[in-house]
Amino acid sequence: MSDKQDDAFPINEKEVMDYYGYSGNFGRFKIKIKFLRNWILHSLAYSSPLSGFSVSMQRARGVKIGNNCHFNPYVLIDLIYPKMIEIGNNVTLGSNSMIFAHSNPSANLFLKQGDFPRKISKVVIKSGAVINPGTIIIAGVTIGENSIISPRSVVTQDIPDYCIAVGNPARVIKKIDH
Repeated sequence: MSDKQDDAFPINEKEVMDYYGYSGNFGRFKIKIKFLRNWILHSLAYSSPLSGFSVSMQRARGVKIGNNCHFNPYVLIDLIYPKMIEIGNNVTLGSNSMIFAHSNPSANLFLKQGDFPRKISKVVIKSGAVINPGTIIIAGVTIGENSIISPRSVVTQDIPDYCIAVGNPARVIKKIDH
């Protein structure tokens, strides 16, 4: 059992409030309202079988999404930093894919205050990319134009344009002729 000084919550809350430019009790209230709205929109998008509706809900959260995209149900897009996700035109996101614009050892002060602080970094999925079911995309990654990510891959580094990537961590196995 840990004591109160091992509680990382105040640090996590301050990091998020600083990112959004909030402070004090009113800032705490505003961030809670922002996250409640974000969670409601995400929940509506997450389970919807209607791709157009899912895309609309994600756009309302602040995710930048191009035209003619297809989102299958159960796509999770970062709940805290949706504005850090940019998706081009004609992108397909498979069911149970996850896209994270941040990583954070949120409950472990040793890691958090050591070599593993909160990382917030933009994710870009370029036009024509296909993200197959179960894929996880980590903060700071760019998926190239017309690239295909194989099911259940974990993308930890950039994938160039016109490539097929597979595995954990995802690696390019083939170039696509164009």
